[in-house]
Amino acid sequence: MTKLLSMIIAAMFAAVSVNAIAQDKKKDEPKKEAKKEMKKEMKDEKKAEKKKAEKKKAEKKEMKDEKKKGDDKKKSDDKKKGDDKKK
Repeated sequence: MTKLLSMIIAAMFAAVSVNAIAQDKKKDEPKKEAKKEMKKEMKDEKKAEKKKAEKKKAEKKEMKDEKKKGDDKKKSDDKKKGDDKKK
């Protein structure tokens, strides 16, 4: 009888322990998923910022090229005017 009682107590202890461990793992999973999501969001934000910076840089370069073309055209127009005045 005492062996049966010992076996029942041991089984209950094992069941409670397993249940407690399972609950701890359930609590840890959302934390891990939240960390993964945060890392992914941060990565996405960095990519977006990088794209914005590249786009802005391209726009500046484009404006600079347009300005340079405008200046070159202006110089050539001035040259033509100067040549016309000499004639």
